[in-house]
Amino acid sequence: MKKDHNHYQWAAIFDWDGVLVDSVKQHEKSWRMLAAEQHKEVAQDFMNKTFGMKNEKIISEFLGWTQNPEEITQLSKRKEELYKKIVQEEGLCLIDGVKEFLDRLKQKHIPMAVCSSTTKTNIFFVLEKLGLKEYFPVIVGAEEVREGKPHPAPYLVTAQKLGYVPSRCVVFEDAPAGVESAKKAGMKVIALTTTRPKNSLEHADLVISSWKDLSLETIDVLFNDVSQQ
Repeated sequence: MKKDHNHYQWAAIFDWDGVLVDSVKQHEKSWRMLAAEQHKEVAQDFMNKTFGMKNEKIISEFLGWTQNPEEITQLSKRKEELYKKIVQEEGLCLIDGVKEFLDRLKQKHIPMAVCSSTTKTNIFFVLEKLGLKEYFPVIVGAEEVREGKPHPAPYLVTAQKLGYVPSRCVVFEDAPAGVESAKKAGMKVIALTTTRPKNSLEHADLVISSWKDLSLETIDVLFNDVSQQ
């Protein structure tokens, strides 16, 4: 890749829930509503263990509700419907400081993408509501990859769509499964402690507690082999 000093040498890939939007409560509520509809229960610490994973994996492996592919799909769709309804009623907030960070990336013409276990429909719906659609020309949601995080597939697909090699991508994550996925894909990872304690994110290249703690220079340092003249 030729060196163009007006443009950055890396691309930014954002996980969705807990990184861009503060949605843990809404997700938890929708899972509990789904459980109630199914006359089942979910454990108290359920979200800690599953946040950031695809619905299908949660339903079949974690909750063990069913192994029937049709039922899994049906339950997964229903969960997203409930979630969307909750978001419509209650709204959704951006994670504190992220809008300013996105604006800084935009000024530098740094390509941005979203890579999430959430469905694309729900991501579009929220981006529209928050007025952030223009920031993310590339969005990879649950529908696009068969293997969810911690498998590297979601991030590899995203890098491909951005037109960047994995080693030139920095991923922003909040969940151990996502950190693992990005590392396996060969990317740099910055983890936020928005939904998880710092010690569960130790495999990331850098752990921050807030978007306000992060400068573009700090990210450049992660790629310092590129920026050397």
